[in-house]
Amino acid sequence: MFEERSLSGEVAAVRETHAPDALVLDSGSDFETLAPERAEDLGLLVDALDPLTYPAEWLPDDAPELLARFAGSDFTVGMPGDGSVAWTRQTDPPVAFVKPRVQGSPDDFVDFLIAEALVEIGTGLPEHFLGFFEERYRDLDAALPFDSGSVYQIAAALYDAYLGLHTREVFESWGGQSEADDASGDIDHPRLFAAWQDAGERIEPRLETLPSSMARDETDFADAAEFACAAVKHGLELPAPFAALDTTAYRDHGTEYAVKWAEKTFE
Repeated sequence: MFEERSLSGEVAAVRETHAPDALVLDSGSDFETLAPERAEDLGLLVDALDPLTYPAEWLPDDAPELLARFAGSDFTVGMPGDGSVAWTRQTDPPVAFVKPRVQGSPDDFVDFLIAEALVEIGTGLPEHFLGFFEERYRDLDAALPFDSGSVYQIAAALYDAYLGLHTREVFESWGGQSEADDASGDIDHPRLFAAWQDAGERIEPRLETLPSSMARDETDFADAAEFACAAVKHGLELPAPFAALDTTAYRDHGTEYAVKWAEKTFE
């Protein structure tokens, strides 16, 4: 079901710096959210389980069922939008999961995704957007003129951008030329740095065509938000209205800024 993954030297060094106690596990099958019996199997590999719970009052009445379950008392690991490598701090030690869907991807890129998860674990920031927005999730929902599924997608995108603002300097430091080196404690990791750069270069052309794609209704707002916000960790130039999310103000003010951005975008 789960098997501890052997890490390359650079990824092992990132773990040592950012999340020294974390386990990195290969998952035997793909998942968005682990089935309860699979989630319970983690208890055999970790020292303790500490399921997250959030007040039901934080959720709009029409919140997706999975989000309501995540907020409840069930031990819920993984949510839609987590990608090919997911992580949780609901276990002691924390765990990063590598899903089978990474098969066929370049080894360096997979290593970057694992390293990114380890850096995110080390930030101490919430593992899901609900822990970021808290009771303001209802305000975000009220500000967005979309159905509950699209609101979920946009909220996940906004939190992805916020995470990117807190991790980008670390990725830059892996090139050995950033002022962030001393602050992050990292050293030169050329393979990871090249993979981070390459991923950014691959999405840049589509990012440039995003405004015209939205204008022609070929890309809806939620999909555009997901794509643009994912580019924050690469330091790419974002089109309006998403450019306002790649700012020191968002990094400093977080949830309040995100909700205000949504209100001003659709007022």
